[in-house]
Amino acid sequence: MIYLKNPEQIKKMQIAGRITGEALLLAGEAVREGISTQSLDKIIRNHIEKCGAKPSFLGYGGFPASACISVNDEVIHGIPSPKRILHEGDIVKIDVGAYIGGFHGDSARTFAVGKISDEAQRLIDVTRESFFEAIKVLENPGARVGDIGSAVDGHVSKFGYSVVKKYVGHGVGRELHEDPSVPNYGTPGRGQRITEGMVFAIEPMVNEGVSAVRELSDGWTVLTADGKLSSHYEHTVAITENGPILLTKVD
Repeated sequence: MIYLKNPEQIKKMQIAGRITGEALLLAGEAVREGISTQSLDKIIRNHIEKCGAKPSFLGYGGFPASACISVNDEVIHGIPSPKRILHEGDIVKIDVGAYIGGFHGDSARTFAVGKISDEAQRLIDVTRESFFEAIKVLENPGARVGDIGSAVDGHVSKFGYSVVKKYVGHGVGRELHEDPSVPNYGTPGRGQRITEGMVFAIEPMVNEGVSAVRELSDGWTVLTADGKLSSHYEHTVAITENGPILLTKVD
């Protein structure tokens, strides 16, 4: 079931979104060679809790940390660790959620560790661009979920990349994951119609190579099946009478 949010609820979600976005940016500013992913996780948790919120991911389904931090060929759900040290040339995906006032925010971004290859930078850039191609779709009255996925997939495929199909975007609200599912692929004009009051996360997960993924034995970390790089970009988006609003955008 899709739970539509009224303007007052969306204002509350803006608070959760702001805290989420701030925590993500603070972690991104701390990304450097020699730092551990656990240290980044501590930065995120400290900011969220300082703001009176709770990390949405901590304990979710048994997840042991406040953020998902995934490096290079890791796609999503990487578990922060004091042993996972970032190195020059890595790309690191940080996925953050914060819960306050009865609502969640959810946002992710891919950061460069020092100087990275031109190929890695292009992957990051194209992933971000695909998100904003999807936002353009939402500005059209009568848009459907299939239009979102088609916009993302259509953009990245022009560069020879592929979208992850096993994991998708989702509704956000009182629960971290709600209806509708928002795949990064689809057929234009098909799927759930986008209406005012809907709030969902659009999150392109884009692989340099094949779309197939595999899961580590830790039960969480998802990697590309071919060992090539993956990039992730996500915002929580509210549909209002004045068009889409990015609730987690703070920069």
